[in-house]
Amino acid sequence: MSILGDLMGKVFGTAAAEAATAAPSASAPPASAPPASAPAASSKAAAPVDYAAVLDAMNEKMPQDLDWRNSIVDLMKVLGMDSSLPARKLLAHELNYHGNVNDSASMNMWMHQQIMVKFAANGGHM
Repeated sequence: MSILGDLMGKVFGTAAAEAATAAPSASAPPASAPPASAPAASSKAAAPVDYAAVLDAMNEKMPQDLDWRNSIVDLMKVLGMDSSLPARKLLAHELNYHGNVNDSASMNMWMHQQIMVKFAANGGHM
């Protein structure tokens, strides 16, 4: 699984992570069977995840207080993921970051914002 898929899976579960990171070709087969895919999509939308509560609960178990709401590094640490620069560069690539990956501050802020957008787009709410 990708870094993005792993991150999403730790918050939303494996099925949501696969849906969030699926390639456009993966959504072509369900189009041939709309009755089966429509209820599944609506049931996912009907069961939102309070990702803030999930992450806050994980943060409470950490030996240090991490600022996952503002830092991609801390978000990855709360989720038990590798938050090293190489791992973040891979995540940036998965998120289609087109900026300078050597400007880690700008890259980190952009990635954090993108992850928060993905959380919301996948039924997450604060």
